[in-house]
Amino acid sequence: MRKHTASICNRTDEPQRSHSVQAKGFHISGLRVYSERLDKSKEPKEIMRWKRRHRYCSLTLFLIVLVFVGGLVFQGQWHSQITKTTLATQELQTIKTSFNSTMTNLLKLKEHEESSKLLTSNENIISASDESLQQGLENSSLLNISLNEEMRVARILKDEPYEYIHNEPYSCLLRAPFLVLLIAVEPKKTDARDAIRKTWANESVAGGLGFVRLFFIGVNQDTQRNGSKLQHTIEEESDRYHDIIQQDYRDTYNNLTLKTLMGMYWITKYCPEAKYVMKTDSDMFVNTEFLIEKILKPKGQWTQKYFTGLHMIDFSPNRNNESKWYMPPEVYRGRRYPTFCSGTGYVFSGDVARRIYVASLTIPRLHLEDVYVGMCLAKLKIEPEPPPNEHLFNHWRVPYSSCRYSNLITSHGLHPNELIQYWQHLQSNKHNPCQTTG
Repeated sequence: MRKHTASICNRTDEPQRSHSVQAKGFHISGLRVYSERLDKSKEPKEIMRWKRRHRYCSLTLFLIVLVFVGGLVFQGQWHSQITKTTLATQELQTIKTSFNSTMTNLLKLKEHEESSKLLTSNENIISASDESLQQGLENSSLLNISLNEEMRVARILKDEPYEYIHNEPYSCLLRAPFLVLLIAVEPKKTDARDAIRKTWANESVAGGLGFVRLFFIGVNQDTQRNGSKLQHTIEEESDRYHDIIQQDYRDTYNNLTLKTLMGMYWITKYCPEAKYVMKTDSDMFVNTEFLIEKILKPKGQWTQKYFTGLHMIDFSPNRNNESKWYMPPEVYRGRRYPTFCSGTGYVFSGDVARRIYVASLTIPRLHLEDVYVGMCLAKLKIEPEPPPNEHLFNHWRVPYSSCRYSNLITSHGLHPNELIQYWQHLQSNKHNPCQTTG
């Protein structure tokens, strides 16, 4: 088009003629243009035609250039838009892929938009005065999982509720454990931790399956004292065994709920692929081998919304203000607790940890840990599953015999020395536990 236009501009309708140039004249495409000023009315017709043709060519060239430049700009914007759209699509796909992967690892729980408040570490009873919440638990909607909730949970997990003094964030990095033991223990219970490591929480009980043992500890006056011998002992344990999770909250009986929720938080953030979790206490005998071989392995690897333990059904709040389990009416107004499992030892699938933690952000706290977990399960519409045998989980002390202890999961109230003694005897009679006098 450019060449064609140029030919139009350079064309002349008159044959070229040679002129003798006088008085500053010269030739342009066969037309003689005089440099001296001429009266416009007296301009030769060929010059007027040339000027009109020149204006036409200039206008044509301008329009062509304008269209060409406009095309380049439009093409650039279109390409930019396509690029942005492509990148946005790829980014969205990446996000979706990431969240889908996270969903496999973290079965998310629903939480309220205002649920990002930090848990309190008050030593007093944690208030739960919302009567409508307590009485309406059975009518609560099942928490759904969505992409938005994935993002909300991610925001929740971004900031730690309490500062870690000792943490083991990489315990589940190399292998997703089949079972994680969350053991609530007081800072001073050094002997209990040692006995548990040597017996039912020793790595050998898992039979080659992934296994993680964790002791959850807070702080008290003894650990916070300058040059604290107790805190130094805890530091040595942490360096040696890598099984101490200690956070900066008050380690008291009324904060057992808080300690358990910190265990749920830890699983949710640092060990989301755990298949099963057991929460128990430091004065317990736990037949971990029986739990794994007879209860968990038959259920398979991918059980979800599973929760079991010693069922506590139709329990009423204790209104005796001298009782250890006293529940003031202003804290819990309901006449019955939801079904819960004794806090001495309960077992659940890994996805339940995060469900309970996020649900807890919308439920006022109670100081009775097992009751509170039952409230969270009620809101989640997760019904605790009865164990295969009602004698498997015990919140009392079961008299020892190798036959009894080889066919139960928990027995309560044992001293560290008894743990070691009973465990060693049970191991020596493992193949015929009910044919011995023990």
